Amino acid sequence: MIRFEGVTKRYGGALAVDHLTLEAPTGKITVLVGPSGCGKTTTLRMVNRMITPTSGRILIDGRDNASLDVAELRRGIGYVIQAAGLFPHRTVLDNVTTVPRLLGTDKKAAQARALELIERVGLDPALASRYPAQLSGGQQQRVGVARALAADPPVMLMDEPFSAVDPVTREQLQNEFLRLQSELGKTILFVTHDIDEAIKLGDQVAVLRVGGVLAQLDPPAKLLADPVDDFVAEFVGRDRGYRALSFAAAPELPLTQEPTVRLGASAEQVRALGMPWVMCVGEADEPLGWVRAAAVESEVTRTLLHRGGTVASLSGSLRELLDAALSSPSGRGVVADDEGRFVGTIRASEVLPAIEARREAAAAEEATAR
Repeated sequence: MIRFEGVTKRYGGALAVDHLTLEAPTGKITVLVGPSGCGKTTTLRMVNRMITPTSGRILIDGRDNASLDVAELRRGIGYVIQAAGLFPHRTVLDNVTTVPRLLGTDKKAAQARALELIERVGLDPALASRYPAQLSGGQQQRVGVARALAADPPVMLMDEPFSAVDPVTREQLQNEFLRLQSELGKTILFVTHDIDEAIKLGDQVAVLRVGGVLAQLDPPAKLLADPVDDFVAEFVGRDRGYRALSFAAAPELPLTQEPTVRLGASAEQVRALGMPWVMCVGEADEPLGWVRAAAVESEVTRTLLHRGGTVASLSGSLRELLDAALSSPSGRGVVADDEGRFVGTIRASEVLPAIEARREAAAAEEATAR
């Protein structure tokens, strides 16, 4: 657990953080988010004493971090920053073994642990002998996470670690990060300027105002459903009602069983189905994309596939189902099971009653609580 007790940081007459009191629970992800100048990074760096508070206390598992030897403190905290911050003159393997070797772990054991972590963060072990400049941005970020985990620290600080990569890589890194956290259960303080990233990753989200004042600290679903004031409401965004559906598990809804074709199907096979849009699946019945029947002249090829629609999981959220329906060129949202196999489609008009039922149930629950 990390606890801030009335923590203030001044630079001359300017307040960077103002009497901040909050708790980051053990084994959970607490995300700090807010506009530029709200003291997110300053708050983070006060935990490992890269910045010294002007007043107040920061407790890590009940111990005042100001009372600890600074080198010992930092070796027990994983730290991941934007653009990874790797040592350019050291290989991937040597980068990951840095802290364990400083802590006295013998070289063979440290390297074995490093190779295990390299695989765990989704990297090919063959990359272990390469240097950071030989890796992509996403690969470097994965190495940065592996290095932070190498000494198995109970606490991790992450300062916009995924902001310097493209959107596709960023989503992959976020998903990998959540998978790792589900296995490892670290106490994580995570800084981002992106409210969508905060809502996706955080067990709780702390919204800070300019000047380092805490505006609201709540789980993502609560933050979206009940912003405390206009500042938080504006920062969270106008589409917060739609995003809140990410936290609503989809009830069991009836799916339409769709006829499908495979790559290489003839134009006659496609048109025989009598539908303007036809779902094309792969060898494992995974949805590949929609095919417009009128566009098929000889056979179905990958260049004919329309991939604009998203795919919802059978065990996913109401937002996934609604997004799949709204984004589909056919108007029929694609649904797959947990193994990625196509299982049917659903229309927006079939999802909306479930959303309304959820809203009514929440209103009834709130009325009862009063």
